[in-house]
Amino acid sequence: MASDTPESLMALCTDFCLRNLDGTLGYLLDKETLRLHPDIFLPSEICDQLVNEYVELVSAACTFEPHETFFSLFSDPRSTRLTRIHLREDLVQDQDLEAIRKQDLVELYLTNCEKLSAKSLQTLRSFRHSLVSLSLFGCANIFYEEDNPGGCEDECLVNPTCQVLVKDFTFEGFSRLRFLNLGRMIDGIPVESLLRPLNSLAALDLSGIQTSDATFLTQWKDSLMSLVLYNMDLSDDHIRVIVQLHKLRSKILTCGPHLISSHLDISRDRLSSYYKFKLTRKVLSLLVQKLGNLMSLDISGHMILENCSISKTDEEAGQTSTEPSKSSIMPFRALKRPLQFLGLFETSLCRLTHIPAYKVSGDKNEEQVLNAIEAYTEHRPEITSRAINLLFDIARIERCNQLLRALKLVITALKCHKYDKNIQVTGSAALFYLTNSEYRSEQSVKLRRQVIQVVLNGMESYQEVTVQRNCCLTLCNFSIPEELEFQYRRVNELLLGILSPTRQDESIQRIAVHLCNALVCQVDNDHKEAVGKMGFVVTMLKLIQKKLLDKTCDQVMEFSWSALWNITDETPDNCEMFLNFNGMKLFLDCLKEFPEKQELHRNMLGLLGNVAEVKELRPQLMTSQFISVFSNLLESKADGIEVSYNACGVLSHIMFDGPEAWGVCEPQRAEVEDRMWAAIQSWDINSRRNINYRSFEPILRLLPQGISPVSQHWATWALYNLVSVYPDKYCPLLIKEGGMPLLRDLIKMATARQETKEMARKVTEHCSNFRQENMDASR
Repeated sequence: MASDTPESLMALCTDFCLRNLDGTLGYLLDKETLRLHPDIFLPSEICDQLVNEYVELVSAACTFEPHETFFSLFSDPRSTRLTRIHLREDLVQDQDLEAIRKQDLVELYLTNCEKLSAKSLQTLRSFRHSLVSLSLFGCANIFYEEDNPGGCEDECLVNPTCQVLVKDFTFEGFSRLRFLNLGRMIDGIPVESLLRPLNSLAALDLSGIQTSDATFLTQWKDSLMSLVLYNMDLSDDHIRVIVQLHKLRSKILTCGPHLISSHLDISRDRLSSYYKFKLTRKVLSLLVQKLGNLMSLDISGHMILENCSISKTDEEAGQTSTEPSKSSIMPFRALKRPLQFLGLFETSLCRLTHIPAYKVSGDKNEEQVLNAIEAYTEHRPEITSRAINLLFDIARIERCNQLLRALKLVITALKCHKYDKNIQVTGSAALFYLTNSEYRSEQSVKLRRQVIQVVLNGMESYQEVTVQRNCCLTLCNFSIPEELEFQYRRVNELLLGILSPTRQDESIQRIAVHLCNALVCQVDNDHKEAVGKMGFVVTMLKLIQKKLLDKTCDQVMEFSWSALWNITDETPDNCEMFLNFNGMKLFLDCLKEFPEKQELHRNMLGLLGNVAEVKELRPQLMTSQFISVFSNLLESKADGIEVSYNACGVLSHIMFDGPEAWGVCEPQRAEVEDRMWAAIQSWDINSRRNINYRSFEPILRLLPQGISPVSQHWATWALYNLVSVYPDKYCPLLIKEGGMPLLRDLIKMATARQETKEMARKVTEHCSNFRQENMDASR
């Protein structure tokens, strides 16, 4: 099972400080700019954690509000020290990097920061004396500057049509730089001249950059240990250059805090474009021969010619082996030792029996698929989404054997690519199967909360039908409301948002209403009142109105009334809202349109029972039409006794206000009273109930009174039925809420009917016996 170990003190303090910047680390200068308190001095370990966690919170926690001048806290290196920071996406702008330009950064990762312009190139120069590792992956606009600085709006920053490419920037002076990632840069960047000043590169990523002449790479033949050329259009000339990089044959290099293993990545996305180059047996043999000490190789996505693998009949029998001498990939038999990693995703080679690598990415089995997700999540969402789709099939059709690893990888992918539609669709679908009841015992509370967070992020970021449906279905795998309570307000807001449009996908609507209903069942009244103020009652009434117009009584209609029943329980404000927004008219219309729908009637009458419990609202129920409807429903046999019971409950509370409150001529009070007595006497006291009481308070208040004996009798019958049929649940509740003294007083009342007294006596006996039995058992 996954560990539920608590967060470290460092993590908790960091989170608290970031959520309370004004009251902890900083203060607002001119009500705008954050400044660090003058008596605070923070070392690099804390500063790095603050910045990196801030990025995570902005990216993953939609409830977290970013601060425009956050990076100004780290403007002075005398009080704060930054060394290794990872920034991503639209969170980072030119002024943020400018704010920290005096810091001696050693490691700066900028990933998909499309709001950065050429201004940030100039800021990078400030770090040239200290930077060891730099990533500009996906920072597509950082080599653009405004063509006409005075006349271009800020929005032009992400619109290259009004900008010009900067071609004179180089890495001159970046003498310590060893790691550089320029992946996904825009076309036209003069890579060769840009990189020429760097003398000792150890790792270079040029993913997606096209260059017909790769000869310039040979300037680092004595230093380059890791080279990534993902999605570069390769040729035989490229291969001839690559095999000259003899340091790729080395094993491990230690550079500061980094360990670099020899790694070559010439993989591609097989769906991206037509690709002429094919990996032949000759090419693979050349790579192995010239770079025999490679520890990691990725050739995913390539068309592999048949002659690279041995035939099935020639494969050695027995268990799969990683020994190069037994390799099913013929050129790899020349390897001196097994590779640490071999990328074979979406190639025919991954399905062979003997592969000389300890870790293989591919599509053959769960292990290979998980390796692919792990390897490609950060920088290759297009590959990751297809790998997650394979995991989805494994979880759906087979059993996932590495559940915790799979869950964590999918969560990471969803966090990392919050705005990537394909990742969100495949990831949310996979989560549905990875969180079902079959796997629940293996998941910690902490992990399940992480799942809920990314699901809500997906719902928030994507209005697309498939994502919304997948997210709603995944939430159904959790115990509601208990497991969702830590995000209670947010999940309700999102579900109500889904239900707001008048035309919505039927399946999403049904699931969302079901979730809404579950969320307001068995929660305290404060929660219900808060959700009511969010528009819950109005949203349900609109759904009901829409179904009425369509003359449709389906699960959405029934769930909507059930949700209203739950949210109005002991919450007068929500009951009033129901009346104010024409709830009674919808009740009558539904009753007329769907006379045979028993469950619908039960839900509606249960709701009206809640309304009738509110003394201030009962006058609105006192009309001839409403009283006649309630009286007629006393004789209903729908859903056992439930409809009749609930109708009698509504009338019992109205009767409790006394004859002077009976403001209608027809039907007469005495006539309705007689029909109530007849109904109660017709019910089987041993009826099993489709109802759930959290409190007896509304029933108990009908006991100590003589104004309406029939109300008193209905309340006593209700208690007798519940403690008889469900003693374990309702005897303790009745005792706890002080029902026993009230029942004893009722037995002594002169105005109470004899049959009511007899029933009250049986209730007290039941509860006394229950208490005695439990005391005996505990001894």
